Amino acid sequence: MTEIATKASLGAVQSSRRRGGWGGSLWLWGAAVVIAVAVPWAFYDWAHARQSGFVLSMLSQMGMMIILSLSYNMLLGQAGLFSLCHATFFGFGGYATIHFLNAAADGSLPVPIEFMPLLAGFAGLGLAAVFGYMATKQRATAFAMITLGIGELVATAALMFHHFFGGEGGVTANRMSGSSLFGLSYASGLQVYYLIVFWTFVSAIAMLYLTKTPLGRMANACRDNFERAQFMGYDPRTVRFLQFALSGFFAGIGGGLYAITYEIVTFDAAAGALSANALLMAYIGGTTVFAGPVLGAVLITLLQSGVSLMSNSWLIYVGVLFIAMVIFAPGGIAGMLLAHAPIARAGRLRRLAVPYARIVPPGLATIVGFVGLVELLSFLTIGQAQGKSLVLLGQKIDITALQPWLIAAFLLLGGGVWLRFEAASFHRVWTALTADLKRERASA
Repeated sequence: MTEIATKASLGAVQSSRRRGGWGGSLWLWGAAVVIAVAVPWAFYDWAHARQSGFVLSMLSQMGMMIILSLSYNMLLGQAGLFSLCHATFFGFGGYATIHFLNAAADGSLPVPIEFMPLLAGFAGLGLAAVFGYMATKQRATAFAMITLGIGELVATAALMFHHFFGGEGGVTANRMSGSSLFGLSYASGLQVYYLIVFWTFVSAIAMLYLTKTPLGRMANACRDNFERAQFMGYDPRTVRFLQFALSGFFAGIGGGLYAITYEIVTFDAAAGALSANALLMAYIGGTTVFAGPVLGAVLITLLQSGVSLMSNSWLIYVGVLFIAMVIFAPGGIAGMLLAHAPIARAGRLRRLAVPYARIVPPGLATIVGFVGLVELLSFLTIGQAQGKSLVLLGQKIDITALQPWLIAAFLLLGGGVWLRFEAASFHRVWTALTADLKRERASA
């Protein structure tokens, strides 16, 4: 299963690059805009005539994380740069926006709030240019270590220098005290959400355009073979620097939206945990496809916002998901989806219906067993001491009894063995199907 997922997803990704990827489909962009605008109204509370605060907050977070993950992928996916300080520019853009908002409130900065994210982007660009000048002198492991140091440096500075960063308490502002091009107060979360939607699409389109420029092409060339790019007369270090600086610009836009949304920025917005989140979102979604980080940002935000309400162990599930993607699907979710594109174009997708139907039950059994054991162990460690009761699938579970432990272990082990058997069967079907397609293309 590992071999088939790896080869198929990476092969499909390469073919998608030749076709220009997902970004070239105008109907897809249009559908995304319509969905983004309409989703909040699908959860409208008609009884109280108001939007769902939880849904708006989650959707707003998705928009900011989409910008962050796409900007991070400018480094990891497009230039092959493993950065560990990307949240630095996100957080710095947020801090700068707080001060911009306060300056606008006292009349010293006559800039409408709609342009504040752009100013935040320039703040992120300036900081990325300073640190990028040093970091991009190196590549590979040395580059990663330098960015790790940069991230820790800025996170520590955010706690020490109170005048700009505000220390542990952070800095605050009032978004309603500024001016607006459209006379909006931005008092409601819906207005802020639509501002995020606007800048998310503007940033995404700009980043897509950059992939098609000579700089974007050379970033790919330096990622794949920097020696050859150097022999052709290009300076890989300059390419790395420009890509690093521009990624900081877009990360700063995301940080500006963060500041406008929450009206407070603390050192957490520039800490290493958010940089790790950017890595998770980009890799799980698929670093080799432009739309991949978008899928990753949506999935991780759903896990953080939804699953975290149901379980204290949600970080374990995110970690296991990341490990599984690295092992079984290095092309990410987008890579797995694109692996099916040649089969769908050939009209053979129905041949996978039965193999997929057979692999779902053992997969679900394995997941349920794993979740059951994690929740039992977690509750045994934390919940029981707090005098709580464990409830799984609507059923109250007695963790002192042997039965739930045996059931969870049986589902995990039995489902795992069954899944391995069905995966081997799926592999045979997939291999035969792809071999048929290759022969047809060779004979055409």
